[in-house]
Amino acid sequence: MMQRNNIYSYIIVLAISLLTIPTEVQAQHHKQIHVEVPDSTPLFNGVAVSFDIAGVIQRELNDYGQYEGALRLNLKDRYFPIVEVGLGTADYEDDMTGIKYKTKAPYGRIGVDLNILRNKHDAYRLYVGGRYGFTKFKYDVSIPNFADPVYGGEVTWGAKDANGSQHWYELVASVDAKIVSILHLGWSVRYRGRLTMKGDEIGKPWYIPGYGKSDTSRIGITFNVILDI
Repeated sequence: MMQRNNIYSYIIVLAISLLTIPTEVQAQHHKQIHVEVPDSTPLFNGVAVSFDIAGVIQRELNDYGQYEGALRLNLKDRYFPIVEVGLGTADYEDDMTGIKYKTKAPYGRIGVDLNILRNKHDAYRLYVGGRYGFTKFKYDVSIPNFADPVYGGEVTWGAKDANGSQHWYELVASVDAKIVSILHLGWSVRYRGRLTMKGDEIGKPWYIPGYGKSDTSRIGITFNVILDI
C-alpha cells in the first residue's frame, strides 16, 4: 500500500511538472517577443523648407497679410526645431472714419515641434509645439482733415514712420502628410498671445507684422507647401 501511494505521488508530481513546462516555455517566448529594438534613427535626420500659402491668400483678399517661409530640422523623427521668417504688410482704410493705416516690416519666430504619433516614422506626422515671435516695425497713421472747433480752420492729424515693436508666444498644433517623394503638405492652428507691445504716442498699431490685427490674442492658421529633404 505504501509503495502504491509513492507511485501515485510520483505520477502527480510528474503531471504537474509536464503542465508547467509549456507555461514556462510560453513565458520565455513572450519575453523574447517584447524585447525592444534599440532606436537606430540618427540624431540629425534631415531638413525641411516650407512656404505658407494661407498668408498670401489672406493678403490678396484682405487689407493685411504676410509672406512667410520656414526652415525646420528633423531630430530622430521626433523633435523638430524650427525658424519662421516673413514679411507682414497692411494697407487699411476705415470706411466710417476715413482713418488710414499702413505698414510693411519683417518678423521672425523660433520654436520646436514634437511629433506625437506612436509610429514616428510614418509618412504622416502630428505635432504640438510652441513659438516665440518678435517684430520691430514702422507704421503710418492718418485721418482726414477736420475743423478746429476752437480756432477754426482745418486740422491735420497723424504720424509717419511711427515706431512699434512686439514680443509674443504661440501654441501650435499641426499636421503634415507626404504627397510624393520630398513634397509634403501641412497645416497648423495657432493660439497667439502678446507678451509686450510698444507703439508710438499716436496710438497702438492696427496691425502687427507676423501677429495679425492688434488684439490681445488671436487664433491663426497656416497652410504650408513643404520640401522635406
